[in-house]
Amino acid sequence: MSLPFNIASHLDTSLRAAAGQLGMLDRGFEPEVRVADPTHGDFQANGALAFAKREKQNPRVLAQQIVDRLGGLAGDFEIGLAGPGFINFRLKPAALLAWLLAYDSETHLQTGAARARAGQKWIVDYSSPNTAKQMHVGHLRSAVIGEAICRLLAFSGAHVVRDNHIGDWGTQFGKLIWAYKRHLDPAALAAEPLEEFERLYKLGNNAAAADSAVLTAAQQELVRLQNGDAGNLAIWQKINDASLAAFQQIYDQLGIKFDVTLGESFYNDKVDRVYRELTAGGLAQESEGALVVFHPEHPRFKTQPFIVRKKDGASNYASTDLATILYRAEHFQVDGAAYVIDFRQSDHLAQLFLTARKWFEKTGRKLPQLEHVDFGTVLGENNKPLQTRDGEHIRLKALLSEARERAYSLVTARSPEAPEAERRAIADIVGVASVQYADLAQNRSSDYVFAWDKMISLEGNTAAYLLYAVARVHSIFRKAGMDVLQPPIAGASAPATAAEINLARKLTQFADAVQLATNSLRPHYLCTYLHELAGEFSTFYGADKVIVDEAPVRARRLLLCHRTLVVLETGLHLLGLRPLERM
Repeated sequence: MSLPFNIASHLDTSLRAAAGQLGMLDRGFEPEVRVADPTHGDFQANGALAFAKREKQNPRVLAQQIVDRLGGLAGDFEIGLAGPGFINFRLKPAALLAWLLAYDSETHLQTGAARARAGQKWIVDYSSPNTAKQMHVGHLRSAVIGEAICRLLAFSGAHVVRDNHIGDWGTQFGKLIWAYKRHLDPAALAAEPLEEFERLYKLGNNAAAADSAVLTAAQQELVRLQNGDAGNLAIWQKINDASLAAFQQIYDQLGIKFDVTLGESFYNDKVDRVYRELTAGGLAQESEGALVVFHPEHPRFKTQPFIVRKKDGASNYASTDLATILYRAEHFQVDGAAYVIDFRQSDHLAQLFLTARKWFEKTGRKLPQLEHVDFGTVLGENNKPLQTRDGEHIRLKALLSEARERAYSLVTARSPEAPEAERRAIADIVGVASVQYADLAQNRSSDYVFAWDKMISLEGNTAAYLLYAVARVHSIFRKAGMDVLQPPIAGASAPATAAEINLARKLTQFADAVQLATNSLRPHYLCTYLHELAGEFSTFYGADKVIVDEAPVRARRLLLCHRTLVVLETGLHLLGLRPLERM
C-alpha cells in the first residue's frame, strides 16, 4: 500500500522533496496542496505560482520542473499542469481501491489520522456554566463545539483533557446562602434543585436591594464562606453537588463526560502566587487601589488596564484565569489549551493571553499554545437572541425535550407502523442530534438562526439527512441478508463507473476534512464534508445497482457501501452524534 491515510499530506511531502532538489525550499516554497475542483482532479498544488511571482520566474516552467521530479507518484496519480502553473493530481482507480481496502474501520481511520498530533497534549475548556443556575440555550454552543473539538483532537492523536471550568465562587453565594438559611423549601429542593436555587437567589437579591441590613447580612455570609466557615461551606457544597448532578443530566443527552471539573473555587488559594510573580516581574502595578497590568503597545488596550486584583483585595476572573493557565502548564503540562467561549469575551481573553505570554517570558516558563475558540449567538427567527416570549433564556433541558418530541412526530409520520418504543428511541437520537448538528454545521464565528422546521428535516444539511444515509446503508446489507461487520468484498475490482469513482474519491478526502476541521478548530468543515459524502452516495446508489450477478462488480459496490458507512459513522462520532441502524 503506497498511499497513506492523508493523501494531501503525502502530496505535500513529495512536492517539498521535489522543490528541495531544485533549491526552492530554502527560499520559502510552500506546496499549497488542497482538494481540487473535480473537473481538474482530486488535489491541486498552487505553490509554484506564488513562488514564481516572488522569484520573477515563469510559473508554468517552474511547475513542470517540479512535476519532472515526482516520478514516485506516477503509479498512483495522473499528474498534469493547468493554466499558468497549477499542478493537478487525479487518483488512479487502482489507487482508490487500495485506499479503500486499507481503511476498513474507524480504528484504522484513526490510526492513520493519529500521526498528525501524536505526542501532543491539549486541555479543552468548555461548557463552564455557573452553579445554582439552570443551563440555557446560551450554553449550547460551548458544550457541543467543545465536545466535537475534543473528539477531533483525540482522533488526530492528541491526549485530550476535558475541563468543565464551572463558575462556583463569587459574591452571589452570600445572597444565596442568606436566603437558603431562611427560606429553603426542602420539597422543592428535592424535586428541582436548580429551580429552587434560582428562586432563593432572586429572593435574596431582591431582599438585599430593598434592605441594607439584608445586604450586610448577605455580605457577612459571603465572608464566612470565604473564611472557611463549616456551615456555609456545607451549604455551598450541597449547592454545587446538586448543580453538577443536574448538569450531568444534560451532558448525558449530549454525549459529554468531563475528565476534570475545576471551577473558580479550585484556584482560590492559587491567586496570591500570581500577584507576587506579576509584581516581582514588574508587570503589575497598583492603580487606584487595584493591581493592574498595562499593555500600552497594544492598539486596543493602550488605556485599558487588565485588572488582576480588585481594589477591595478580592480576586476576579483575570486572577483565577491566570492561575488556571499556570496550573495547566505545570500540573497537566499541556502543549495547548482551547477556550470555547463566546465572542463577547474576546477582549478579556486577548488581554489574558497577552499577560500570560509576558509573565511566562519573565519567569522562563514555556507557555502552552492558547486558542480562543469563539462563537456567535443563537438567534430566534426574528434575528434576535433566542428567548421565551417573556424574554427569559430558554432552558436547555426544555429545548432538548422539545427536540425529541418534534423528532417523534417526524419519525411517526414516516413509519407509523413501527412500535411506539422503537419510534421513541429513534426520536431521542434524531432530536438531540438535530440540535447538536444545527449548531456544529455553522461556521462557529457566525450567529445562526434556530429554526425547528429546517433543523429537524430529512432535507438539507441536517442530522436527520446524515442519520438516514447511515440507516439506508445498513438496510442494503440487511435486505441482502449480509453481515455489515463482515461484508463480502473479496475479489472487489477497482471503481469503474463515474458514480463509483466519484464516491471513492470523496471517501479518500475524509482525511483532509478531519485535518482542516482540527487545525482550524472548526467542526463545520467536517459537517460540510459528511453532507457532500452522503449526497455522493445517494447519486451512486441511484446510478449503480449494488446487488448484481457479476461477483467483482457486486463486491466493489458493496465495498463502496461499507466504506461509506464506516466514514459516515466515524464522522458522526467525531461530532458527538449517535448513528442509527434503522430510521
